[in-house]
Amino acid sequence: MRHKSEVIMQSIKDYAEKFILNRRRSPSTTEIADAVGIARGTAYKYLVAMNEKGLIRYDGRQIITDRTEKASTELTSVAILGSVSCGSPLLEEEHIEEYVQLPVSLFGRGSFYIVRANGTSMIDAGISDGDLVLIRQTKDAEDGDIVVALVDNENTLKRFYRDQENHCIRLHPENKSMKDLIVPECEIQGVAVDVIKALR
Repeated sequence: MRHKSEVIMQSIKDYAEKFILNRRRSPSTTEIADAVGIARGTAYKYLVAMNEKGLIRYDGRQIITDRTEKASTELTSVAILGSVSCGSPLLEEEHIEEYVQLPVSLFGRGSFYIVRANGTSMIDAGISDGDLVLIRQTKDAEDGDIVVALVDNENTLKRFYRDQENHCIRLHPENKSMKDLIVPECEIQGVAVDVIKALR
């Protein structure tokens, strides 16, 4: 077998690890080839060679490294708290339906909870009725963040903007048929970090 570049092997490993941790699946040889700048056939040969050298474990489909294997076993318990409105605000509902285990490597450490989306106001952001939305618990949000906002003891899931000129908060639905919710203030209960699509 011809000599394989150590630099390319490291690039493939780095790319594969980042891809797996972010997307929860192994990249295809085409995705690796495009990312590293080599031919698809060459990417496959590199993966086989890296497997033989013990740099990765590769069975022709899945890539496993020490880092991704460790990440898949380090879990955090996250509560599903119920529904959050993706339409008009609903009365806050905070009962724990169940707990789910999520990998720490994907979402980091911290306090999280999951809410079930209720309504269609966030469909253009990829959040449909019934989807589970992972929320990082925080009182702070940046303009453009999707947040769980508490307004007059009711919560809603919207995109958050501060309107400095008019001294108010604009909670923007991601649905062209709906209007912004303008409020003098609101309490941020968390920022959305991921969506788990409901089975249709």
